[in-house]
Amino acid sequence: MLRRLALASALFAAFGFAHAQLPEPVAQALAQNGIPEDALGVLVLKGDSVMLSHHAERPMQPASTMKLVTTMIGLERLGPVFRGRTELRTTGEIENGVLRGNLILKGGADADLSGEVLENMLRALRYQGIARIEGDLVLDRQLFQPARLDAGLAPFDESPEAYYNVIPDALLVNKNMVQVDLRSTGKRLKLQMQPELDRVSIGSDMTLVDADCAKWEDGWKLPEARRQKDGRIRIVLHGSFPKNCARSTSINVLDRDDYVDRLLRLKWKQLGGKLSGRTVEGVTPPASTLLAEHTSRSLPELVRDINKPSDNALARTLFLSLGSLQPDPASGSVALPASGDTTFARADAAVREWMRGHRIDDTGFVIENGSGLSRTERISPRQMGYLLQAGLRSAWAPEFQASMPIVAMDGTMRRRLHDSPAAGRARLKTGTLRNVTALAGYVPDANGAQTVFVAMVNSEQAGNGRGRAVLDALVDWVARSGAPQQQAAQAAP
Repeated sequence: MLRRLALASALFAAFGFAHAQLPEPVAQALAQNGIPEDALGVLVLKGDSVMLSHHAERPMQPASTMKLVTTMIGLERLGPVFRGRTELRTTGEIENGVLRGNLILKGGADADLSGEVLENMLRALRYQGIARIEGDLVLDRQLFQPARLDAGLAPFDESPEAYYNVIPDALLVNKNMVQVDLRSTGKRLKLQMQPELDRVSIGSDMTLVDADCAKWEDGWKLPEARRQKDGRIRIVLHGSFPKNCARSTSINVLDRDDYVDRLLRLKWKQLGGKLSGRTVEGVTPPASTLLAEHTSRSLPELVRDINKPSDNALARTLFLSLGSLQPDPASGSVALPASGDTTFARADAAVREWMRGHRIDDTGFVIENGSGLSRTERISPRQMGYLLQAGLRSAWAPEFQASMPIVAMDGTMRRRLHDSPAAGRARLKTGTLRNVTALAGYVPDANGAQTVFVAMVNSEQAGNGRGRAVLDALVDWVARSGAPQQQAAQAAP
């Protein structure tokens, strides 16, 4: 494999200028959408040969195509049986239905930790005869360092309450989201929230307006959580909402300590249990006893959930797991020994070590959180292309490829390229930011030969479908390449 990559590098250097001219459909799409040619970076590889190269050496903003880096290296380093794990532990003793000691909820990067999972873990305590807990509830998020990456961080954009902006920690329940159902008549707005949380209610000062229900988000303003003097919390929605409209949305507005605390206490109360102590953050003592546990789905399933819908929180969790966990054939994962480095520093080092091990030069490469939701992340089309080429030869190539959206069929590519020969055949990860449009993955040509495809547009003109039109034209060109009529045209004088 190393010889082949070296050969590809030589071909890249030798034929870079020969392959620099863009295909006519792509050049036309750029001109029609007002995007300069130097805003586009492209690398298309067929086997070890360079089929097309354009600014392929330049580090560019990849947006969510960066998830391919995180998931490929996650599969390679952690393995397909890797699972996150949540535990309920204690240092206390159980006497006559009473747990005399703290109840510790230990986070282990469990991407599937939900209210239902938490309820089942608490039910396991009831099965062990525990009815009352005389101690504190201790929340252990120490697997990631710092434990609260979200604390004090400025919002990425104007929608910090949106799911795509959730910053994970090692003990994230329900992704910290509250689902809100909004239903209005001509005079009244009715609200419901899920899940139910102990001493948390919801209300609004929203104005009902005559507006299109389909455009209800036009009147949405940032909601807030108000803590009252008696310890209750009230979520308040702001803005306007159309009359005679029904919609559902999910918001991240509660502090995550409050969220876990109030969810667990309500579930425990509903199971007939009592908890007398406070809720505090802490560390699990080495001598603690395991009371209940939950493990997430295996990594290939989570990788699919990362890449198909482009899930930022899951991608960030996996990236941090590269810096905090290592595979264990028996249980799926174990914590790495503590060190002075942050979890990010260890994850960054793990990614670069893998790249260098595959002879991929990491010069200019910048990874901030592994999801692509970043203004600073950078990767060149060449670096991404060689990573995808390594992915074809990986032991986990089937799992990796199965995670990518199928063009014109599912995920973030389901509405694109329906009239192209790429439909139903190509697998491509999308990337979109305000000034970025990107695609990366695998596109078969007209003869069924697999190509590695990477294309990124970095331009203030990339939005409103303009960058997408350029990249779709390029995908279509690759999917049609190699057809008999094209070969004949290329052979003509």
